[in-house]
Amino acid sequence: MEITFLGAARTVTGSKFLLRDGEQRVLVDCGLFQGLKKLRERNWRSLPVKPAEIDAVVLTHAHIDHSGYLPALVRDGFRGPIYCTPPSQDLVPILLTDSGRLQEEDAAYANRKGFSKHRPALPLYTEDDAKRVAKRLEAVGYHTDQEVGSWTLRFEPAGHILGAASLTITSGGTRFLFSGDLGRDDAPLIPPPASPPRADWVVMEGTYGNRDHPDADLEENLGEIARRTLGRGGVLMVPAFALGRSQAILHAVYQLIDGGRLPEVPVYLNSPMAIDVTKLYVRHEAYHRLTVEECHQSFGRVRLVRSVDESKALNRRHGPFIVVAGAGMLSGGRILHHLRAFGDDHRNTILLTGFQAPGTRGAALLRGDDSLRIHGRQVPIRCEVAKLDGLSAHADRSGLLEWLGAMEGRPRGICLVHGEEPALESLAAAVTKSGIETRIPDYRETIELAS
Repeated sequence: MEITFLGAARTVTGSKFLLRDGEQRVLVDCGLFQGLKKLRERNWRSLPVKPAEIDAVVLTHAHIDHSGYLPALVRDGFRGPIYCTPPSQDLVPILLTDSGRLQEEDAAYANRKGFSKHRPALPLYTEDDAKRVAKRLEAVGYHTDQEVGSWTLRFEPAGHILGAASLTITSGGTRFLFSGDLGRDDAPLIPPPASPPRADWVVMEGTYGNRDHPDADLEENLGEIARRTLGRGGVLMVPAFALGRSQAILHAVYQLIDGGRLPEVPVYLNSPMAIDVTKLYVRHEAYHRLTVEECHQSFGRVRLVRSVDESKALNRRHGPFIVVAGAGMLSGGRILHHLRAFGDDHRNTILLTGFQAPGTRGAALLRGDDSLRIHGRQVPIRCEVAKLDGLSAHADRSGLLEWLGAMEGRPRGICLVHGEEPALESLAAAVTKSGIETRIPDYRETIELAS
């Protein structure tokens, strides 16, 4: 068996691992590179295998950095099944359709502004390409064996987000384990990862391999910021990603309201994609911590904002109220329109809910910038800028080592992926101390794993 690391090698994005054994080829995850330009340019490089020659794709979960290249793969000739968990089968079309639309919008904008070296600029794939992926998705539940040629696949709970899985592939008595993205034991909505099964070789994520999460009480910290803002008659603007973070924020808000720790104020969810994702929590009750009744309590009372006109009307309202909208790093989306409308008023608050990548508007606010360029003009920011910790969906260093330590027996070797180099090197040093051979693969490196 050989594995080629086509993504998530010394970086946190573009997860894509090609397994070959004789004539059999399976792609584990099929993610899009995001972030820095030098990474995004990899999305345009041809794979070292023709898509038509890949027998199957197996997805650990729905996030775009694990699924976002699928539309290009299918368009270019892949005709096999895409195995995933039932929640991922529902989530992937929602996320990919949005991704395809953004690809087209970015290309159209580049053509209007003339800043692309390509004439014309083309999208990596289109919304129609994304829609074709749905017919190839095949759901496989946790703890269920799925035969693919001479191999057996099996998903186990990984925590992280709705439907996320670790993957075991058994070939000729040898087990290969892919951790996927591992979640936290104390996540508010998603149960913790299952203990890993025995495996000979492990491909393991290391996003937080060099640090632990700070101790933070989500509800206490959110409640303090919200009470302060609402008490001023202000608007609490919460930029949040559509999958996972929006639902965690809404659940915490209604826990605070029902517990009498926040006043009963209007709460708006202004993200069509987040609205579609939130509905899936009722359908897939077995994959998260909430009962159907608790889902209705946390998500059934929020005021849904779908249309552009409804979103514009919200900007004419006066506080106090709370609005959750995308995108989480202020890179685009409807939250920017709210920031234009409410950012110049000291009574209001923009609440950043996680890591803000360098170069984003969120990072600029945390740096102390008092204006942002939004939709072509400088917008003064006089509202309060606050940050909420404790919402990362990834296991930290301690959680990663605890997960690995819970494995029955000791693997022959580990490849660390999905992390920046400092995080992977720190985690590798800790794992190596336990006597396990540990490698940090390079982009497009191929490693032979002995049976």
